[in-house]
Amino acid sequence: MMAEQHVEKELIINSEPTTVELALLENKKLVELHRQKTNSNFTVGDIFLGRIKKVMPGLNAAFVDIGHKRDAFLHYTDLGPKLPSLLKYTNDALNGNSNTSKLDSFNFPKDIHKSGKIDQVLDKKQLVLVQILKEPISTKGPRMTCEITIPGRYIVLTPFSDGVAVSKKIGSKEERKRLELLVQSIKPKNFGAIIRTAAEGKKVADLHEEIRKMMARWHGIYTQLTNNPTPPVKLLSELDKTSSILRDMLNDSFNSIQINDKELTDSVKDYLKKIAPEKVGIVKHYKSNKPIYDTFGITKQIKSSFGKTSTMPSGAYLVIEHTEAMHVVDVNSGHKLSSTNTAQAALKVNMEAAEEIARQLRLRDIGGLIIIDFIDMRVADHRKMLFSKMKDFMKKDTAQHTILPLSKFGLMQITRQRVKPEVVINTSEACPACGGTGKVNSTLLLIEDIQRDLEYIIKSGVNKRVKIELHPFIYAYFHKGFPNLKWKWRMKYNTKIRFIENKDLSMISYKFYDENDDEIRLKK
Repeated sequence: MMAEQHVEKELIINSEPTTVELALLENKKLVELHRQKTNSNFTVGDIFLGRIKKVMPGLNAAFVDIGHKRDAFLHYTDLGPKLPSLLKYTNDALNGNSNTSKLDSFNFPKDIHKSGKIDQVLDKKQLVLVQILKEPISTKGPRMTCEITIPGRYIVLTPFSDGVAVSKKIGSKEERKRLELLVQSIKPKNFGAIIRTAAEGKKVADLHEEIRKMMARWHGIYTQLTNNPTPPVKLLSELDKTSSILRDMLNDSFNSIQINDKELTDSVKDYLKKIAPEKVGIVKHYKSNKPIYDTFGITKQIKSSFGKTSTMPSGAYLVIEHTEAMHVVDVNSGHKLSSTNTAQAALKVNMEAAEEIARQLRLRDIGGLIIIDFIDMRVADHRKMLFSKMKDFMKKDTAQHTILPLSKFGLMQITRQRVKPEVVINTSEACPACGGTGKVNSTLLLIEDIQRDLEYIIKSGVNKRVKIELHPFIYAYFHKGFPNLKWKWRMKYNTKIRFIENKDLSMISYKFYDENDDEIRLKK
């Protein structure tokens, strides 16, 4: 716990015309990268009035039109037991049969059964209130839920419920009980609440004010329903990526927020004035002409972190492979297991790898099933230590995850929640020699090209002396053996030919210069 208090967090925001990029640094190390298109209309948490397009009994799911190019997916398990209450509330508001957004005197219909069938509770063309659970990923449309939530910084409100749950990350039993009793006494009737980690130590006034703001958002949904909206229509927008990250992550360890856009800087300051006025001073407008990601070393970290291979300071490295079903991570020791005590060496490499894997999962936002092949450890205590450390390293990860102990084959399995597409950045560049084809002419063909151009220059009769600039590898080829190719050409053409090596040239490039060191340019 002491280590977490010393983690310095910085948020670097790069605003471009069509996207906003957010980089979260912990002790100068890149741990999360977020991208949001400024014209994105489908974000996790958005609430829509949608229309059922198809009911699929075989899948026990329905497809919902919410205005996305692909219909959204709504599975029976995401309807929630309170679906009849949600449908009744929605229809009452749409038909003018309700005069309040509050649920104090709401007449609750019977809950649906958890093992029921979709065609028993939903019909084609039916209007339904839905919330985005997962953003569109690959060829899939958004995944939706009917268990509507209104999230705040300290509390998440759950309409049509009555229970109060407290974040497991709040360790103190006394504090958990205090918050539970406090929120139970101030929350609206027939609204449940999930108390978030950030609520720890907060006073009743802070929590009451937040509940008031969330109820205002709920009332906004009700107001739009009573105004005869034309579905599909968005009724509530989740905060933009910047604000939602600040809401969910901002704590005392944040010490800097740098933004390269004046308008966005002002917007973030205004938002912080509402949720954490004491933090407004850490927001700075970055004004330099140098790209903000370059200044804070983020560009270099992105390039070094998103390849197939991730190398660690010790020289050990990870190989990260993606398949349709899962992600596979292989831990390689490099030269680190040359130690006489191989058990300790293996433990050390695996510990370092575990920390890097936890970072990589957050950074790339890898979801689903992850299989990690650690270096074999035969000492049972070492395997337990690694499992315990992996759980510690993953504590900072806000995505829901489950970690299993090492199997008898030495594999660790992790499942991690996926709510948006994985962050994929291409860190490869086209080879200057082959142009990305993977093929270059053989050395012999290159020598033929140089010889052909040389003959053309000599036949022109203008140049008595010729210099040829070459890549060091090709330069060495001309000087190999005795008599070498350089002497053979001098004898053959009766011309002084001088060879110069230039390591900045690509392997298949070459240049000719005359006796005045002016480049001889040939028409190709």
